Amino acid sequence: MTSSTAVAEEVGGPCVLTHLDALESEAVHIFREVAGEFERPVILFSGGKDSIVMLHLALKAFAPAPVPFGLLHVDTGHNFPEVLAYRDRVVAERSLRLHVASVQDYIDRGELRERPDGTRNPLQTVPLTHTIRERRFDAVFGGGRRDEEKARAKERVFSLRDEFSQWNPRRQRPELWNLYNGRHAPGEHVRVFPLSNWTELDVWQYIAREGIELPEIYFAHERELFLRGGMWLTAGEWGGPKDDEPVQKRLVRYRTVGDMSCTGAVDSDATDLDAVIAEIAASRLTERGATRADDKLSEAAMEDRKREGYF
Repeated sequence: MTSSTAVAEEVGGPCVLTHLDALESEAVHIFREVAGEFERPVILFSGGKDSIVMLHLALKAFAPAPVPFGLLHVDTGHNFPEVLAYRDRVVAERSLRLHVASVQDYIDRGELRERPDGTRNPLQTVPLTHTIRERRFDAVFGGGRRDEEKARAKERVFSLRDEFSQWNPRRQRPELWNLYNGRHAPGEHVRVFPLSNWTELDVWQYIAREGIELPEIYFAHERELFLRGGMWLTAGEWGGPKDDEPVQKRLVRYRTVGDMSCTGAVDSDATDLDAVIAEIAASRLTERGATRADDKLSEAAMEDRKREGYF
């Protein structure tokens, strides 16, 4: 693991932390707090950049010992193949335990129904909450950040969920002086967000500093896409394109990764980390606001899903 970049102003002088050092230190503290307070934590891991950074921080928090938590991925069946390949490779290389909750399995059993628009991202809630309950996870790490979306900005680092995995903003607890209250009743659990205070730019700068490998779709590449709802989507079995949606080959990359049916690509020629960081620094839209169709369903789309048990 890369050592801290904290530097001394002079030999024997005070140690000065960069903002990335401070964010890393906070996240490591959160991981260790959860390890001390909870019995059955799990890390949500999709192979997206935020969950990759979260896993990297967990590895740092407990090195040289292994991470004492398993990983959980809710697989929609419409995930990007490049991201799933990355997920499986990391799990094998790090000898991690991976639990996969499949949306397709729930559809096959008749417990969920396909949506008319073909997107399965909102369908992840039921497999997620069922898996948490069945495996008795009492703390669930997520990669959500407050800068992504206004509903996520309301959430604490330790976010209490009731016995139905539902979120109530009025039950949020104060977190003064980085003191986190993990108390919960039987059947309840806590969602934990170590990256709450990070921004998208922080994430990319940290990836560059630490030399973290990412799936190649985060960098510019040629891809066949079609335009729907103002976003460039990847064609697939989920329902696109329609007859009036011509497929075009474009040079693009992805800022965020989710279900193929609701995650749009952005035009970009950024093929390396420096170029991506420059692009993000100049952007005035968050990655979810620019490229996630499921957040455009209504003004309160994310908050509604969170109340039901979503990430």
